[in-house]
Amino acid sequence: MPRPNTNEYGPFYKTYIDHTKGHDYTELVQQHNDRIVQAWSAVPIQKVDFAYAPGKWTVRQMLQHVIDTERILAYRALAISREEPHAIAGFDENKYAAIATASDRNWDEMILEWQVVRQSTNMLFASFTKGQIQNMGVASDNPISVNALGFIIIGHALHHLGVLHERYSL
Repeated sequence: MPRPNTNEYGPFYKTYIDHTKGHDYTELVQQHNDRIVQAWSAVPIQKVDFAYAPGKWTVRQMLQHVIDTERILAYRALAISREEPHAIAGFDENKYAAIATASDRNWDEMILEWQVVRQSTNMLFASFTKGQIQNMGVASDNPISVNALGFIIIGHALHHLGVLHERYSL
């Protein structure tokens, strides 16, 4: 399956897809997965509760957001691959972050959870047939393909690595 066409996702997701290099999900994993996982593991423990400005997420909160978002996007991919006939609702990332208990969580356990979530998503996408990868559905009021969701998942993780580097100096 080639890189997604613009008719496979809403305009909001273009930024995430543009962060990726590769022609299919397997290639994305080969090119990006280790970097995505290792970058979070390399964050010094004394930096995990740092926020670059008042009202901004801490590093720990941002990782929780990345984990939550990957799970949500992977669910969307699963539902659409199984031809879910109903639109899938969006979510408010700031409300999720406010309710999450990231600040009370053990960093090493969060890193392990992140590794497991990434592996689980990769296994999910490996299980899809070519036909399932092409399936289209509706999520957050936009048409979206399983194919595009794979690129969005990886691109979203890469986006936050960029934020970690640029705004948190990590």
